[in-house]
Amino acid sequence: MPSRVTTEQLKSDLILPWLIQGIMAAALAAYVFLCLTFGDQLQQPLPEAQRVLIRTILYVVAIVTFPMTNLIRHIQLRLNQTMPLSQATPLIEAKKRYLVTIIVSMSLIESVGVFGFTMFILGDNFNTLYIFSGLSALGLFLYRPKVDEYAKVVEALTTEK
Repeated sequence: MPSRVTTEQLKSDLILPWLIQGIMAAALAAYVFLCLTFGDQLQQPLPEAQRVLIRTILYVVAIVTFPMTNLIRHIQLRLNQTMPLSQATPLIEAKKRYLVTIIVSMSLIESVGVFGFTMFILGDNFNTLYIFSGLSALGLFLYRPKVDEYAKVVEALTTEK
């Protein structure tokens, strides 16, 4: 990595991606809080057979979401490193590209938490809400902003010239 880019600079560049992850985690906590506080008023129960079908489909989608998010993130990180630069400086371009990668990863993983909230509204119990929320929280941890990933993007773009 070029000597002009310090670890402190890289960490400070990741403030917005960390903020986005924090917002996603807060939204996840808000879903659980809303269900705990206003559970009876929120629920619009469906018949058990329909709920089981929907729950099963959402579990399958959640299970598939994790490896797909990992694949999409890997592809985005490689594209971040290899796509030609635009008019912006390499550091600004790296920051923008990595931010998009984080937003996409966090959005895909946050959808798993929304599945739990949706199932709770459709009449499922707290266990389903907790399972989906826990999976989403795990995904937020796994796909969090990482200095070493960002450093590789910066290094690739600054040595490209």
